[in-house]
Amino acid sequence: MIFHNEKQLLKIIKYTPSIFILLISIIILSFQFIENKKTFEKEKEKIHSKFIKENKIIIKEKVNEVYNYIKREQNSTEDELKKSLKHALVNAHVIAKTIYENNKNQNPKLIKKLIIDALRNIRFNKGRGYYFIYENSGKNILLPHNEELEGKDFWSHQDAKGSYIIQDMTKLLKQKDQSFYEWYWFNPINPDKQRKKIGLVRNFEPFNWFIGTGEYIEDFEKEVQEGLLRNIKEIRFNNTGYIFIINYDSIYLSHIRKNYIGKSAIINNDATETKKVIKDLVSISKKGEGYYSYIQNKKPGSDESIKKISYVKGLNDWSWIIGAGFYEDDIKKAIIKKKIELKKEFEDYLIQTIQISLILIIILLAFSIYFSRILQRKFVRYNNEINEHLTENTRQQNIMAQQSKMAAMGEMIGNIAHQWRQPLSTITTTATGIKLQKELGMLKDDFLVEGLTGINDSAQYLSKTIDDFRNFFKTNKKTTNFSVSEAIDKSLSICSAQLYNLEIEIIKDIKDTNISNYENEFIQVIINIISNAKDELLKKNKYFKKMIFIKVKKENDFLTIKIKDNAGGIANDIIDRVFEPYFTTKHQSQGTGIGLYMCREIIEKNMHGILEVKNSEYEYDHVDFKGACFKIKLPSY
Repeated sequence: MIFHNEKQLLKIIKYTPSIFILLISIIILSFQFIENKKTFEKEKEKIHSKFIKENKIIIKEKVNEVYNYIKREQNSTEDELKKSLKHALVNAHVIAKTIYENNKNQNPKLIKKLIIDALRNIRFNKGRGYYFIYENSGKNILLPHNEELEGKDFWSHQDAKGSYIIQDMTKLLKQKDQSFYEWYWFNPINPDKQRKKIGLVRNFEPFNWFIGTGEYIEDFEKEVQEGLLRNIKEIRFNNTGYIFIINYDSIYLSHIRKNYIGKSAIINNDATETKKVIKDLVSISKKGEGYYSYIQNKKPGSDESIKKISYVKGLNDWSWIIGAGFYEDDIKKAIIKKKIELKKEFEDYLIQTIQISLILIIILLAFSIYFSRILQRKFVRYNNEINEHLTENTRQQNIMAQQSKMAAMGEMIGNIAHQWRQPLSTITTTATGIKLQKELGMLKDDFLVEGLTGINDSAQYLSKTIDDFRNFFKTNKKTTNFSVSEAIDKSLSICSAQLYNLEIEIIKDIKDTNISNYENEFIQVIINIISNAKDELLKKNKYFKKMIFIKVKKENDFLTIKIKDNAGGIANDIIDRVFEPYFTTKHQSQGTGIGLYMCREIIEKNMHGILEVKNSEYEYDHVDFKGACFKIKLPSY
């Protein structure tokens, strides 16, 4: 037969592993879901940081590439200009020399006119370039853009910086046949003030002339700038990246939106707080370079207002702001892509976990059912064995209880013999005396009455002794409210004859109190402990003062009874075994070894208390003693 609890246990064994796997799977999936969200947030933050960092590097590199490209072109501008002037002047000199060589036998005036006419209308550098001719004395021979000055003397003419142009040129040409020279002159395109010009002059010895040409630096730079801007506006990177150039007056010079070029960024309202943005960009550029964040009102391709981070660098000699930027909303694509990847990973993990969980549940369920059936058979067998053991243990307990009772009964019979010896002797002696005096005719009434009274008192004492022993052996399994002091007195009364004969003194310190418990079993325990103390004291010589101390006091909700002797105590190697069943230090004829075992069973199992023993050293009447101390602790309610 399987009990209810065992059936419950079998169900637990059968279904718990599967439920456990299911719960673990749910926990793992929940944890994975939470981790997935956390991972996404971390990845999102990581992607954002990485996106910003990488794009900052890219736009800085692109701006620096363009800046370096411009600087290279700037540095080569003068060289290119000089090459252009050399090439142009070589042509002019070849033309003049050819005309002279072909007509040197002609009138010099005619030759001069032929050369002047040949060079007058030649233009180069998009119409800006022309040739001029001066005599070494300073007289102008050819000035195509200002013919009214031809024939004038320029020997003492000074430019805006105070330089004597013709004098300086002639000095240079005395040193070498050809030389470059810088001066300031009125630009025909913008004649309001003199502009810096680079020129090349060369001696033409046949007529004591020097032929020259020049170019205004700003005109040549403008041409270079236009070429640079054409190339720069075609630069693209990262799909949407481009280079923008604004001058310090906020005019767009290069932009992905062609309609912006040549217009003010402020008028275009290209950014939130455009004036502040342009002011800040100019400030950063004049100082060198740096990053700047702002809201661009019209993102190319969408016209949305988007946060933009730009990197700008100043080209101060041209008053240019070179910049490139990126839009933070471009990061959304990377984040969405990562979210899809993580979602796919989680879905794959979810499917794998469910599959593994189902397989494990099926395997464990099959194993659990198989295992529970084995356990069920074992439970049946174990139950039968347990029942057999319980029956045997109960039988053994009954035997030990019976043995204990019989041992106690034997002890009690000995006590009865001791208790009855004196009163029986008194009765016998008195009766014999009365009979003898009667036979001798000496019996007096007073002696008879006194003798009969003594016989009656002894008979009453015997009757009381019988009542005490009968009460002790009475079976009563009901708790009663009894006086601990009276119960101890009853115990001592039963043992009094033996204690008296062995001259064992009982010293009591009892604070009387009533408890509800099993009185007879309590008396049995007290008698057994006193009997053990008596047996140990019996081993002492007749001159040894034998004592048993009984102390009772109430401590909180417990009653403590201490019984100690002065027999020297229990050996340390056996003190922990005195409550074991069948353990005894007495001869087989003197003890069974179950007395103290039954005492502990009674106190702890029946009376719900504690029984323990230890050796105690103490002083009494200024004398040191040592003995065993049994301590009983019982509920006092």
